[in-house]
Amino acid sequence: MTGARPATPQVSERARPGFDAVAVGEQLPARSFPLLRSDLVRYAGASGDFNVIHWNERVAREVGLPNVIAHGMLTMATAARLVTDWCGDPGAVVDFGVRFTKPVVVPDDDQGAALEVSGAVTARDDAARTVTVELSVSSGGERVLGRARAVVRLP
Repeated sequence: MTGARPATPQVSERARPGFDAVAVGEQLPARSFPLLRSDLVRYAGASGDFNVIHWNERVAREVGLPNVIAHGMLTMATAARLVTDWCGDPGAVVDFGVRFTKPVVVPDDDQGAALEVSGAVTARDDAARTVTVELSVSSGGERVLGRARAVVRLP
């Protein structure tokens, strides 16, 4: 079935990383997240951002884009899934920021694009019981987010 997605893996309470067990340098399991044009349409409806460059190939090309592009905030939120799936609690993310470096081009209705996300723990704050996770986010071999950084409070 085109556009069907596997269920998001649920992280059990036992599998959640604890602060004391996480070390600087720990790698999060890398993931590839598909982005389909149908995702862009659904996101447009949820966000109210109906800019035609996110769903109309002709208009996107007319304004100089290679094709339809994903919404920046959808790209950012999708990348954050690596962290929220790893820590098992979206509410544990106390800060998240990125710099948008390149758009994610979604070339056709069926194939879509893949957002490749990896991450590593780069710092620990013993007083706050938080860790900083730096993400690497690319699509089509191009880095699409820079300075992608999450601060996560762990149990």
